[in-house]
Amino acid sequence: MEGRKRATLLLFSNFANMFRRSNFGGTIPPVTKNLIIINALLWAVEMIFPSFAPRMLRVLGLHFMAASDFNPIQVVTYMFLHDPSSPLHIFFNMFTLWMFGRTLETVWGSRRFFVFYMICGMGAALVQEGVWALTWHHDYVAEIARLNGQTFASAEKFIDSAVAAGEGSWLANIALFKNQILTIGASGAIFGLLLGFAFVFPNMPLYLFFIPVPVKAKYMVAGYCVIEFFLGVSGTMGTVAHFAHLGGMLFGLLVLLYWKKKGMLGGRIY
Repeated sequence: MEGRKRATLLLFSNFANMFRRSNFGGTIPPVTKNLIIINALLWAVEMIFPSFAPRMLRVLGLHFMAASDFNPIQVVTYMFLHDPSSPLHIFFNMFTLWMFGRTLETVWGSRRFFVFYMICGMGAALVQEGVWALTWHHDYVAEIARLNGQTFASAEKFIDSAVAAGEGSWLANIALFKNQILTIGASGAIFGLLLGFAFVFPNMPLYLFFIPVPVKAKYMVAGYCVIEFFLGVSGTMGTVAHFAHLGGMLFGLLVLLYWKKKGMLGGRIY
């Protein structure tokens, strides 16, 4: 444990020194740079103080609105936390933020870029809440049925009867299940940025990892939408909030269409 703390501290110390001494930090617009720093610092706290991380997730992570641990401020705070056990989670989000955010912030200006980023992230949270509202009961019944070797119909009938009778143990169990529904991460806002980039630079050639063939931004983002929708509907990779990703894109689309109508989209067409 101490070794992990030292390694994390050393990593962020070296990063901070490099960031300060080189001109790299100076090439990143202020909002993009500060978003990366805030996300990185909170992730470092989760890594360095693992006993404190669960409390951070409980207080700041996005909970189901029907859960006792839900707080409206989580619609904002959840997007600044990342899984402490998965460095790739924050790495890819921050890499994408650096790659596309700095360009969009330069085109739109810091204030408008920040507003767009926050709307996408908060919109993703609202869509995720809607999905949970529609699916939590099914997921709960399915889990009870699996644990007890029952059919879904028989488990649902039993649970509904117990709830109607006001049985405290079942009500407490359902309340616990609702509090365990949680999502964190900047992915919803990041997917909104991808859509924003495709709107401003639809024909910009982009390269996917390990694929040496350029893909136009508009086609890459459209492909991401299709993949996320398929994964969300099919339940594949169920620990990933696919509909939140789509929610970030949806709210980003609404903002982009409004800006386009007002002639505020900006950017050059490649």
